[in-house]
Amino acid sequence: MAFFLETLLGGLMAGMLYSLVALGFVLIYKASGVFNFAQGAMVLFAALAMARFSQWIPEWLGMDNKFLGNVLAFAVAAACMFVLAWLIERLVLRHLVNQEGVTLLMATLGITYFLDGLGQTIFGSDIYQIDVGMPKDPIFLLEGMFEGGVLVNLEDVYAACVAALLVIVLSLFFQKTSTGRALRAVADDHQAAQSIGIPLNRIWVIVWFVAGITALVAGIIWGSKMGVQFSLTTVALRALPVIILGGLTSVPGAIIGGLIIGVGEKLSEVYLGPYVGGGIEIWFAYVLALVFLLFRPQGLFGEKIIDRV
Repeated sequence: MAFFLETLLGGLMAGMLYSLVALGFVLIYKASGVFNFAQGAMVLFAALAMARFSQWIPEWLGMDNKFLGNVLAFAVAAACMFVLAWLIERLVLRHLVNQEGVTLLMATLGITYFLDGLGQTIFGSDIYQIDVGMPKDPIFLLEGMFEGGVLVNLEDVYAACVAALLVIVLSLFFQKTSTGRALRAVADDHQAAQSIGIPLNRIWVIVWFVAGITALVAGIIWGSKMGVQFSLTTVALRALPVIILGGLTSVPGAIIGGLIIGVGEKLSEVYLGPYVGGGIEIWFAYVLALVFLLFRPQGLFGEKIIDRV
């Protein structure tokens, strides 16, 4: 039972990280109708900015306080994501209003390769470490209930708590603030939102910036665990089954889908892997997404589209 709980907790914590990346897809699609294939590149760019500025700022200011250096680096990286969001809206989205979906998809592919090249030009192409002070030593829980206790990676616990906190903040932002309500109005109907005076261009900048912040947090967590390297862009591919499962237009779906995928990967690898030769964790999410595409293409929480003729 203790081993099952260890696997379950590990899956839940991995699922929260998948959900963070999936949130970027969902937020941008809801507000602008754009499937943002550049989300993985945004994660990489944000992680590179955080890693490099956390090294450069203490050197520039001559400070020894690592915590203050990380705070300043996060603020500068967040400012970079805001500038990036503004440039994307001003130079790309503004000129592609009412274009076909495939045109917008190709635009985000172009943004992907541009960000990959820009990140390498500005920050370099080495593997960088992000140290934000998260403890990496494992701990044992429930030792009185199970013999030997339940082994949990403390860094995963902190990462899952940060991801959960960000999700709660985003939920409150969308539900309780006027800007959040404007974002939901734009998501429901662009033309109706414009007719009541909601500035569509400003909303797009905000939603791309919010997606950039989620990319920054995801990049910090993944970079702290694995190091910041250019393979980090593939994390977006791990989030694709999540949004297929949860629904491309549902924020709760991104959360639930991520948790299901994370737990399913870990449990299937441990309990089914020995019978199929291992490696099931790599393809489990995509097979599950394929099943949903066949039988429930809108996902668990997505809206079913009915065309009347």
